[in-house]
Amino acid sequence: MRLFSQDTKVQALKGVPLFEGLSHRELVQLERVCEDLEVEQGTVLCKEGEVGREFFVLVDGKVRVIRKGRRVVTLTGGDFLGEIALLTELPRTATVTAETPVRLFVLTSREFHAVLDQNPKVERKVLRALARRLAETSSDPTLA
Repeated sequence: MRLFSQDTKVQALKGVPLFEGLSHRELVQLERVCEDLEVEQGTVLCKEGEVGREFFVLVDGKVRVIRKGRRVVTLTGGDFLGEIALLTELPRTATVTAETPVRLFVLTSREFHAVLDQNPKVERKVLRALARRLAETSSDPTLA
């Protein structure tokens, strides 16, 4: 079921740092493989310690992020989570639960990798963005 327009999804993806170097056409490629969802209050989107395979973009509603039993943050429309799950098979670092009914869209690692296989330029741009973010957020002086 389609809940969101292509433009809504492309604009949301454009705001994700991992996708900052992608062209409009490349963002449309990603948008086309995203699934629109509505979830009820109390739905767990991801669980701390489990391997993640999805990236979520919230359009409406609120979710709470709990790490090691403590609330870390509340996310709302326009926020996103799970981008690292697109690139690695690491365990989730937090549990995310819907506090209200939530409308969102999801990009799975499987669909993401299919886009990368079709368009290696997207992969290079994503890897450059990831390297920039790593250098910006790391305290390792050798990454500067």
